[in-house]
Parts: sequence; structure tokens; C-alpha cells
Amino acid sequence: MFENLKNVIEQVGKEEGIDKKILIEAIEDAMLTVARKHFGFHRDIEAKLNEETGVIELHEFKTVVDELFDDEIELSVEQARELDPDAQAGDSIGFTIDATELGRIAAQTAKQVIIQKVREAKKEIVFKEYSNRKHEVVTGIVRKIERGDLIVDLGKTEAIVPRRQQIPGEIYKPGDRVQGVIIEVHDISKGPQIVMSRTDENYLIKLFEMEVPEIYEGIVSIQAAAREPGVRAKIAVVSKDPDVDAVGACVGVKGSRVQSVVTNLRGERIDVIDYQADPIRFVCEAIRPAQVSRIRLNETAKSMELIVGDDQLSVAIGKRGQNVRLASKITGWKLDITSESDVMRRAEGGKIPLRLIPGLGEANAEVLSGQGMEVAEDLIGADEEKLGSVQGFGLDEIKRLQSLVLLFTEERAKTLSTLKNHFRHDVDTMEFLDTLTDSQLSLLKVPGIGIKILRHLKISGIESVEDLVSQKAEDLAMKLALPDDEAALILQTAKDWVQRRESRPPEEKLADLKGLEQSVLDMSLDEPEEETEAEEASLEKSTGGR
Repeated sequence: MFENLKNVIEQVGKEEGIDKKILIEAIEDAMLTVARKHFGFHRDIEAKLNEETGVIELHEFKTVVDELFDDEIELSVEQARELDPDAQAGDSIGFTIDATELGRIAAQTAKQVIIQKVREAKKEIVFKEYSNRKHEVVTGIVRKIERGDLIVDLGKTEAIVPRRQQIPGEIYKPGDRVQGVIIEVHDISKGPQIVMSRTDENYLIKLFEMEVPEIYEGIVSIQAAAREPGVRAKIAVVSKDPDVDAVGACVGVKGSRVQSVVTNLRGERIDVIDYQADPIRFVCEAIRPAQVSRIRLNETAKSMELIVGDDQLSVAIGKRGQNVRLASKITGWKLDITSESDVMRRAEGGKIPLRLIPGLGEANAEVLSGQGMEVAEDLIGADEEKLGSVQGFGLDEIKRLQSLVLLFTEERAKTLSTLKNHFRHDVDTMEFLDTLTDSQLSLLKVPGIGIKILRHLKISGIESVEDLVSQKAEDLAMKLALPDDEAALILQTAKDWVQRRESRPPEEKLADLKGLEQSVLDMSLDEPEEETEAEEASLEKSTGGR
């Protein structure tokens, strides 16, 4: 029994890929288990493979004693000296046991133990191998389908592709080849369970690494990816070499490289975009092909409101919201899409008290206020039935006032939109504009008053055009830190403007808002601060022009 094991061990080791030491230990353990069952567990027995002869040898050890009590585990001094003339009490004497005594049943038991040990060794090898292959792409053959899950033969072992990890619409049958990325490896009693995925973002990334040499070489790197499996995906790339276009490298000549990935993913549309370290620029790239007019940022909530043109709204959102969802996922920012027309219709303009709207009249505003209509949105949002119930006005007259208020609020919102778009790169100015009331905004209508002077007016408590024209020239000069003649010029210009405004019909007064847009756009963002110019002039005078 167990003869010529050396050849068997080498053959099994090669076929199963198991270390020879593991096989030898398994055989020795199996032989030891059988021997103890046969001779008794209380006996000190050792099993050892003789690598020269290729035979498992059994050795038993007994203790030498002066008085013999148990001959199964002890030897008398006289018996021990027959084996070793120098034996003394307390020594341990070993001798070989005849393994043929174990019989056929014992041999069968040893065989089962060896098979079990080999199986465990194979499981351990497979588990270690595939644990180190996470996020690696593998290909196998579908062997069977269980409740929608694919059981895939990888050669050495099997893997599972759960239904949720399959691209929607894909149909497989036994014998088909299937490719995916390893996402999990579990050590269970039946053996290692390898979970494959065709929907994971890492699968998309690995496919690009396989198709694009620049990624494999490290010239181009993939910074982020997001997918809606089988429908659409976005991948952000950046190049370490300024001479290499990251997007172009991934797309390939006539789209050959990206098309290869699309084919593997069963037609999934892929947007390859440039990665940007600046989150605002990255979001603008991620939301493509839509063009963003401006962005409102909330760093605390890590959210952005993207304002787009009306014709860009559907593009930005995408079919069933796919484009904005993927952009949000790939950037890590919560994104809300708003059209320019929605911005203009917001309560930003609707909250204006009716009494402040030019052309409406104080008396009319007072009558409407007495009937629960105090701000613009109250009148704008009223339907025809509610308008007809307003006392003191005919239906045509109240509709005219409603149209007047609607025009005013839309033009005001449009003006603010223009201002903020013009100053979109100046966060401080954007925040300042958000704090302006309608009366403060009206100060910008006065020729010569821009954002810088408006800041000083607000700090000085001058909240409206009426406040401004009530000032004295010397007081205004002190408040604005301007020379007397410049303050007087601003004051006179404001008075002339008020006089012209008062002499115009109410409907024409709304044109001031449109004029405001152009006056703001005429201002240069690069214009130096007044304080800086004064400091330079003072410095030049004190140094004598040096």
C-alpha cells in the first residue's frame, strides 16, 4: 500500500498545480489518521514519506521504564536494550510498524483523506489567486443559467454573473462566451465564489486600458467613470503629456477605439470628456454636449445649480435624466438644471412690492394690497376668475396692470441674469448682486454709477435713487471719498435722470431696465480700483516721479 508515491505526487502536483509539500503533508496526515484508528489514539505514532523509496513509513515511539505497566506505550529496560544496548529508563525508543496490518479498509480511508486534503489545497490556491485578481477582466464559457444568474467556467474554477451585474437586454445561453470584471471573491464551504460584473465602472475602465495604448503606458489616465449600463456612460481622462490629446487618444481615428468598447458593451453610448481639477470646469465638461450659461455654487452642500439656455435644457437633462445623473455621479456634485426663462420667472422678481413697480401707481397698489395682493407674484399668479373678482377695477384694466407687472419682473430678472453672467468669474460681485433690493438695483440705471460706486452707496446707507438726489454734494463726496466736483457731477446726473424719468409715460419707464443691461456690459472688468489709482498718484507725487 502507498508504494511509488513519489511519482504519483509529482504527477498530481503538475496536473492540479498544487505544491508537492502540500501533497506530502496530506498523505502523511492521512496515513497517520488511519494508523491511529487501527492501533489506537493513545499510541505515539508518526507517519513519514521516505522520498528515496517513495513509501510511507510508520514509526511508533515507546517510553523505556523500569517497571512495565502498559506494553502498548512502554518498554522495559531489557526490551529496549535489545533494540538499543545503551537504552536507559526515561528514553524514547522508536521502531517501524508494518503498514500491511492496516488492511484494505484502512487504505480506502486514507485515500478519502488524501482526496479531501487535495480539494482543500485546490480551493485555497484558487481563492488566493483570484483574490489578487480583483478588478481584472476575465473571459469564460456559460455552463448553465440558474434563476437568471450565469454560471461561467473560467477553467480552474467557476464564476457567477448575477442578473443585476448583467447589461439589460443581454441574452446568453450555455456555450456562449462572456467577459466581465471580477468584483468579489468569497471563501465559502463549496469553494471560492467568484463574482463577475458587466455593469461595473471598472469594467468600462479596463476595456479602455485594453484598447488605448496611451492608457496602458501611463501617458493618459482615467480619473473617473460613470455608467447607466447598456444605455450611456461618461469617462473623464487627462494627459500627462501636453502633446497628447487625452480625449483624442481614447476616441481613436474615426472613433475606432471607443467604438470597439461600445461594441463590447452592446451599444452603450460613451462620452469621453476632459478631466478638470477645478470642480466648476469639470461640471461644465461633464454636462456636455449642453452649454452652461452660468453656475450657482453651494460648497457647503456640495451642490451646483446649472443655468442653461432654453434650447439647451433638454440636452442638459438628457433622455430620462441620464445626462445630468451621469454628470452628477462622475463629478461627485449634486446638480440641478434650470433654464434662463425659469430664472426670469422666479420669485426673485415676483417678491417685489406692487407699490415699487413704475407705472402701477400708489393708489392702485393700495387698493390691491387691501385685497391680499401686496407683491408682484400675487398679481402675476392670479387667474382670470380671480382677476374678475378684484374690486375697483374692470377686467381689462386689471389685466393691463397684470401685464405691466409681468413685463417689469421679467425685465428685472433678465437684467440680473445679464449682470451675473457678465460678472460670473467674480464671485464677490456675484454675491453682492444677490444682496441687492430693487431700489438699490435701480441706482445702476443712473449714468456713471457702476458696481464699485454702488458698493459705496450701499455702505453709506443710500438705498435708492430718491436717497441719492436728496444728498448734498459735499456730504456725498465725503461718503464716497470722491473729490467735490466728481460727487457734484454724479448728483446732477442723478437729478437729470429722475427728471427725465418722471416726464415719461409709465410704459416707457421700463426701457430703463434694458438700458441698464447695456450700461453694465460697457463697463470693463479690468478697470483698476479707484483706491488703487489714488494711491499710485499719491506715491508718484511723494517720490517726485522716481
